[in-house]
Order: sequence, then C-alpha cells, then structure tokens
Amino acid sequence: MDIKKVQSILESHQPKILGSESFSRFAIFLPLIQKENEIHVLFEVRSHQLRRQPGDICFPGGRMDPDDKIEKFTAIRETMEELGLNREDISDVFPLDYLVSPFGMMVFPYAGFIKQEKFRLNKAEVEEVFTVPLSFFIKNTPRIYRVNFRVEPEEGFPYELLVGGKDYNWRARQMEEYFYLYDNRVIWGLTARILFHFIEIIKNK
Repeated sequence: MDIKKVQSILESHQPKILGSESFSRFAIFLPLIQKENEIHVLFEVRSHQLRRQPGDICFPGGRMDPDDKIEKFTAIRETMEELGLNREDISDVFPLDYLVSPFGMMVFPYAGFIKQEKFRLNKAEVEEVFTVPLSFFIKNTPRIYRVNFRVEPEEGFPYELLVGGKDYNWRARQMEEYFYLYDNRVIWGLTARILFHFIEIIKNK
C-alpha cells in the first residue's frame, strides 16, 4: 500500500467512538408535564414481571430498533408504546448529552413535554407512573456514592507479556452512582445521572 493510498483513506475517514459499532444503542426520554401550575418530571416504575430491574424507577426508553433511523425517533416511539400516547401528545423534544457506559452501551437521552395526563400504560413494562415537581430537583442535590471495580483477568491471561507480570499495577476504575429520595421513592442509577445532567443544564443557562 503506497503513501497516497493511506493519505486518501485517512482523509475520508469520519472519526467516531472507538469500538462503538459493537455497542448497544439506547434512547431515553425525560418527560416534563405541566401539573398544578408548575412543571413536573414524570417517572415510570418498571413492571414486576420484567426480568431485569423489576420495580426500579426509570424514564421511558429502550433499545434502538433496526428500523429506527435516528435516536430521537426511538425515544419518542418507546414513550408512546409504554405510556399509550399519540405522537401529538409529545412536543418540544431536545437532545441532552449522550453517555457511553462501561457496559457496552451508548445512551442518547432527550427531554421534552407531554400534553396528556391520562395514560394507557403497557402493563408488561410499566407498573405505574408518578410525577415529582421539577423545583424539588432544582433545590435538592443528589447523594453520590462511588462503586469500585476490581480487575480480574480471565484464566490464561498472558501476564508474561506485561512489565511486572502478575504484579502489574492496574488502574483502578470507579463509577459514580446518583440517588434522589422523594416521598419514599428512590430514583437512582442511570435515571438519576441523566436527571442530574438535565438539572445542571437548566440551572446554568
């Protein structure tokens, strides 16, 4: 391969997150609703029938389908399916910062408004919904705790190729977990992290 060929390849290359082609892509919708003369944030409680995270509090959302052309469409579609809404019930949908998780996921959050207060919940996925005044999150910061990850190479790992071998000084990894407590509800994990990011945006503008 000659130098001009390499230059041509590099010139046409569009950079992306390294390894992102193997990531699962999810889109999430942070729903805002006008209620009792103020803005509320709407949350779902995951169905107890679900295998993963039953009973946890979350936002509407899910994995991108092959037919979903953009992440925004996924966020809106999932919200419609889970809450039983029509497209016209959802408006002013705007992107937040996307997130790359250490578990092979790319998450694309959106925030927007819901006009409807009567929902036809998909009971296979959603146990119930509730709202919290936006002002609560503006006034109250989340609790933040750190989770430490331990490095455990698989059996047969080639320690002999590393400087230091089995005594190699692996870099420790931490992940922050956010918690909001409201009226006996625990909002935590990715939901709380996205919510905190959203609150920081609207407080700092």
